[in-house]
Amino acid sequence: MAHANARTTVFARTLIVDRVLAGHRPGEVAKQLGVSRQTVHKWVRRWRAEGEAGLADRSSRPHRMPRQTSPE
Repeated sequence: MAHANARTTVFARTLIVDRVLAGHRPGEVAKQLGVSRQTVHKWVRRWRAEGEAGLADRSSRPHRMPRQTSPE
Protein backbone atom coordinates (compact mmCIF):
# COMPACT_ATOMS: atom_id res chain seq x y z
CA MET A 1 0.00 0.00 0.00
CA ALA A 2 1.28 3.45 -0.88
CA HIS A 3 1.96 6.17 1.66
CA ALA A 4 -1.13 8.38 2.06
CA ASN A 5 0.65 11.52 0.80
CA ALA A 6 2.76 9.85 -1.88
CA ARG A 7 2.40 11.06 -5.47
CA THR A 8 3.89 7.83 -6.84
CA THR A 9 3.88 4.17 -5.87
CA VAL A 10 6.89 1.92 -5.48
CA PHE A 11 6.02 0.45 -8.90
CA ALA A 12 6.06 3.91 -10.51
CA ARG A 13 9.36 4.77 -8.81
CA THR A 14 10.90 1.55 -10.11
CA LEU A 15 9.58 2.39 -13.58
CA ILE A 16 11.15 5.85 -13.33
CA VAL A 17 14.55 4.40 -12.43
CA ASP A 18 14.34 1.66 -15.08
CA ARG A 19 13.52 4.14 -17.85
CA VAL A 20 16.30 6.55 -16.90
CA LEU A 21 18.82 3.70 -16.70
CA ALA A 22 17.63 2.51 -20.12
CA GLY A 23 18.74 5.85 -21.56
CA HIS A 24 15.56 7.91 -21.58
CA ARG A 25 15.96 11.56 -20.65
CA PRO A 26 14.59 12.51 -17.21
CA GLY A 27 12.37 15.17 -18.77
CA GLU A 28 10.76 12.60 -21.07
CA VAL A 29 10.20 10.18 -18.20
CA ALA A 30 8.68 12.95 -16.09
CA LYS A 31 6.24 13.89 -18.84
CA GLN A 32 5.28 10.24 -19.49
CA LEU A 33 4.50 9.60 -15.82
CA GLY A 34 3.04 13.00 -14.94
CA VAL A 35 5.67 14.03 -12.39
CA SER A 36 8.32 16.75 -12.31
CA ARG A 37 11.92 16.38 -13.48
CA GLN A 38 12.99 17.02 -9.90
CA THR A 39 10.94 14.02 -8.79
CA VAL A 40 12.62 11.83 -11.40
CA HIS A 41 16.06 12.98 -10.27
CA LYS A 42 15.13 12.44 -6.61
CA TRP A 43 14.13 8.79 -7.15
CA VAL A 44 17.15 8.02 -9.31
CA ARG A 45 19.43 9.61 -6.70
CA ARG A 46 17.82 7.63 -3.87
CA TRP A 47 18.05 4.41 -5.88
CA ARG A 48 21.75 4.98 -6.56
CA ALA A 49 22.43 5.71 -2.88
CA GLU A 50 20.26 3.02 -1.28
CA GLY A 51 19.22 0.54 -3.96
CA GLU A 52 15.68 -0.86 -3.98
CA ALA A 53 15.21 0.18 -0.32
CA GLY A 54 15.53 3.81 -1.41
CA LEU A 55 12.30 3.52 -3.40
CA ALA A 56 10.20 2.49 -0.39
CA ASP A 57 7.68 4.79 1.25
CA ARG A 58 9.02 7.00 4.02
CA SER A 59 7.31 8.77 6.86
CA SER A 60 6.41 12.40 6.25
CA ARG A 61 6.82 13.13 9.97
CA PRO A 62 9.54 15.69 10.72
CA HIS A 63 12.82 14.32 12.09
CA ARG A 64 12.83 16.95 14.80
CA MET A 65 10.61 19.79 16.02
CA PRO A 66 12.69 22.47 17.79
CA ARG A 67 9.66 24.58 18.75
CA GLN A 68 7.51 21.70 19.94
CA THR A 69 5.36 22.36 23.02
CA SER A 70 6.62 20.56 26.10
CA PRO A 71 4.62 17.50 27.27
CA GLU A 72 3.60 19.32 30.48
